[in-house]
Amino acid sequence: MQASSDLSLLTLVTHASVPVQLVMLLLLGISVLSWTYIFSKYTALKRANDQTRRFEDDFWAGGDLTVLQQAVASRRAEHGALARIFDAGMTEFIKARRGAASNDAILDGPRRAMRAAYQREMDGLESHLNFLASAGSVSPYIGLLGTVWGIMHAFIGLSSMQQATLAAVAPGIAEALIATAIGLFAAIPAVIAYNRYTNEIDRLSLRFDSFVDEFLNILQRQVR
Repeated sequence: MQASSDLSLLTLVTHASVPVQLVMLLLLGISVLSWTYIFSKYTALKRANDQTRRFEDDFWAGGDLTVLQQAVASRRAEHGALARIFDAGMTEFIKARRGAASNDAILDGPRRAMRAAYQREMDGLESHLNFLASAGSVSPYIGLLGTVWGIMHAFIGLSSMQQATLAAVAPGIAEALIATAIGLFAAIPAVIAYNRYTNEIDRLSLRFDSFVDEFLNILQRQVR
């Protein structure tokens, strides 16, 4: 019973050497921050998909584009990324037509405005993904560093003993391996989330690209 108590998870963590404890604390912080970004990004992408679907339904309903642009401009945050891309292009199109520019110039303004808005929206959707990628790739190595240090510390301790036994070295090795386990716990969810969210953002990007091309075709027909 005493041996089982000595090898409990809490005991191993609290009795680990200071460098190993610092590694565990760092990995715990990475894990907490990763889960924070995972949940926030899940909510943001779900909202972006819902807003994109609703705006596409409104856009292709065949109503007046000027009226739709005014509705979007009044509540930009509620309509989502695709609506803001549309608003940027439609606003520039209206300005260009008032300036009595050539047909090419009228279309060039909305094209550049929508590409700039598209890039801003993609930057927002991709925020914090770099951290998830870094956490997924670096955390196992940080945990391995703690493991190597802990095992080294355990074997150095054996040098002062007259008789080395497995019971003597087991606690040190066990506490060292916990660092690797924590590193994997921090890395695996981050990698899974990064891959899933990257795929979802790529699909949104394709939808945005298709909309920009289709909307430019509509504007081109209006200036003929």
